[in-house]
Amino acid sequence: MADPPFSLAHVTPYPWEAEHAVNAHIARVGAELSARGHRVLILAPSRSPERVREDRKMLRAARERAGGIGSVGSLLEGTDAGTPRVIAVGEVLDVQSGARSNRRRAGGGVGSLPIDVARTLQELLGAVELDFVHVHEPFPPSASSVALRHSRALNIGSFHAPTERLLSTVLAKRFVSTFFGRLDARTASLKATAKLMNKHFPGDYTLVRDDRNAAEELEAIYRAVAACRHDPAGDPMLRKRLARRSLIDVDLHMHTDHSSDCATPVEVLLATAREQGLGAIAITDHNEISGALLAREQAEASSTNPPVKVIVAEEVKTAEQGEVIGLFIEEKIPRGLTLAETVAEIKRQGGLVYVPHPFDRMHSVPDYQHLLTILDDIDAIEVFNPRVAIGAFNEEAVRFAAKYRIVAGAGSDSHVAQGLGSVRIRMRNFDGPQEFLQSLRDADILTRPSSLLYVQALKFLETRATPAPARRARKARRVKRATDGRRGS
Repeated sequence: MADPPFSLAHVTPYPWEAEHAVNAHIARVGAELSARGHRVLILAPSRSPERVREDRKMLRAARERAGGIGSVGSLLEGTDAGTPRVIAVGEVLDVQSGARSNRRRAGGGVGSLPIDVARTLQELLGAVELDFVHVHEPFPPSASSVALRHSRALNIGSFHAPTERLLSTVLAKRFVSTFFGRLDARTASLKATAKLMNKHFPGDYTLVRDDRNAAEELEAIYRAVAACRHDPAGDPMLRKRLARRSLIDVDLHMHTDHSSDCATPVEVLLATAREQGLGAIAITDHNEISGALLAREQAEASSTNPPVKVIVAEEVKTAEQGEVIGLFIEEKIPRGLTLAETVAEIKRQGGLVYVPHPFDRMHSVPDYQHLLTILDDIDAIEVFNPRVAIGAFNEEAVRFAAKYRIVAGAGSDSHVAQGLGSVRIRMRNFDGPQEFLQSLRDADILTRPSSLLYVQALKFLETRATPAPARRARKARRVKRATDGRRGS
């Protein structure tokens, strides 16, 4: 095979012992993909407690051979010669009975309820380096839905039965729709299935019939999705040159009083950055660059040697697809453009496209599908933001960046001086966007404990809770202290 092979895991919601059309499809396709040189695992619940125990012992033994950490590549050994490895990931409580049995064998039904499957799947998917996790009928609750939740790979979802599912399509439709957003491609076995899925969960469903061409068609889908991954290497010559530079700490997300929701003067921000030992900062005011331009001017004119390096940036509100940051820009980008138009304007200025808090449902963010439309243009993704209230949103950003091999960034998103530097990136010193991006590829993200409630309360007190005359008087005092070389209040 001329193209490099993939490491794949096909996940079924049905016990592997069941005579089910989905299992038969996975067995046939898995064997053919394996014969084509791909390394294939099949993850399935089982009715056999003994089999589940034996496969968990196998997983533990593989972890021990790998030293208890890192990838468990041994589970993939020998799975590229026509015989996939089937791993029982948990026992099931069958809900199959009577007339339902025949419908399940034909591909319908609701499957089986997995018991204690989440822990095994989370451990396995976190330990085995996979290119794709291919989930079949990933409606919750099922092994497939759990695999989609814990996957750190590219995700393909296959839908087989044209069957209404009350829980997913009515009772939990909003949750399931968001959950299916993690899918990087979707297939349907029948036109009727594609039509039904589009009715409830709109998206692009590629028709892949369960016939002799299925493996070849899936392989083409895998290659098309994998082609969207970024090149993680960057520029080797540039990396070699940067290796001789000193390390600096950088905060890539912060605001000044040029943002409507922040009261931190530029002078105070620069003084705090120096006190925090930051070598560079990106000032990302909302829909404005005047604060960043002023900060760069003041930093370059200061007597500090070396001065704090200021990256002029802007956090731009798009029309309907959330916010995106342009780093290394010189002209203000108007709010209200489409996501594609905003990205194009950042690129026109020679800037870098940086996606902040991408999966934080409490911020204005591009959804998963919109991010997929600009994958080629994304230069970096914010994978840690201490102002994100729910840690799972940061974890989702980590997974997205990793599976598409996009450079990871982080920033404090500070709206008060006290939050500055609460997360920082340790990276080689740089000049300009290309050196910055290469340096960021090899950077370390450093975090420290901080209280979200504390900084949010300070933000409220400094903006909405303080009358305008008092804010002006306090700003004058803080600027004077900062310019006098003393710590601001």
